[in-house]
Amino acid sequence: MSTLTYVYADQTAVLGPLSTYAEPHAYDLCEQHGQRLSAPRGWEVLRLARDTRDRGPSDDDLLALADAVREAARPLPPRAPEPSVEGSRETGRRGHLRVLTSE
Repeated sequence: MSTLTYVYADQTAVLGPLSTYAEPHAYDLCEQHGQRLSAPRGWEVLRLARDTRDRGPSDDDLLALADAVREAARPLPPRAPEPSVEGSRETGRRGHLRVLTSE
């Protein structure tokens, strides 16, 4: 994936690494379309080389993972008693569904 931007004043199309934020005049392209890109006559296409080395997880990735683990380990708040249906009792539960039987 790559991001295409235009510099109209310089008549240049720039194809670089995938952008991390949205910009009004930037277009994300798949690999196939990025390789086949052509510009209008008289324009220059700059293809910025991507760093293909595997750098492993970033600090942001590790912090997000730690936050997710903390959230999953946090105890659930106590549940409020659920209203009963008159003349029945709960005999089973699966997720948010309850099995009620008549008494």
